[in-house]
Amino acid sequence: MNSWSAFWSARPSLATRATLLSISSKPRTIPIASLAVAGFAEEDLAITIEDKQLVIRGRQSDDSEERVFLHRGIAARQFQRSFVLADGVEVGEALIENGLLHIDLTRAEPEQVVQTIKIKSGKK
Repeated sequence: MNSWSAFWSARPSLATRATLLSISSKPRTIPIASLAVAGFAEEDLAITIEDKQLVIRGRQSDDSEERVFLHRGIAARQFQRSFVLADGVEVGEALIENGLLHIDLTRAEPEQVVQTIKIKSGKK
């Protein structure tokens, strides 16, 4: 099992299951979460961390008053995806490119702490 397998667990709501997600990594590199966000601009997206959950929200402005659509194959709707982050996982930078939102993830290595315990004699 890959060490990143338990990185997070996805809990999408019914309204967000159409939003596609991939998690990828090359050996010894930072894992990247990629979320399909076609039609969303940078200002339409928000990424927050709330109680150990990575929350990604998207809300498009409705431009249907400015345009007349003959066919609307890409719906203008909002979405929210939440992911529970494992202990020690930190969210790095995010990049939107070609309809994909890429989020860098890192896992801090725990510090090796050695503590010496003093042994007392039971004699008084």
